[in-house]
Amino acid sequence: MVDSNSGGNVGSNPENIPSEWTADDVPMTGPQESYLRTLAQEIGRAVPGVMTRAQASCLIDELQQQTGRGTLSTTADDGTEFA
Repeated sequence: MVDSNSGGNVGSNPENIPSEWTADDVPMTGPQESYLRTLAQEIGRAVPGVMTRAQASCLIDELQQQTGRGTLSTTADDGTEFA
């Protein structure tokens, strides 16, 4: 079965690159906006009110790097190391 959105097979997981998305005018989703506001608040940064899904995705990636979210940790909250 072919997925009409990705042009590939359903179940395949091709790399999803926001800068290559073709629907540039699709507004960001509610969950994206909420997560952006959470990330931005942590570092004291303002978030533009109107963004596309692709712009929001790129900004989420950027803010995750700045906050350390979205990265795997090998340490539990109590400081215990795990594999």
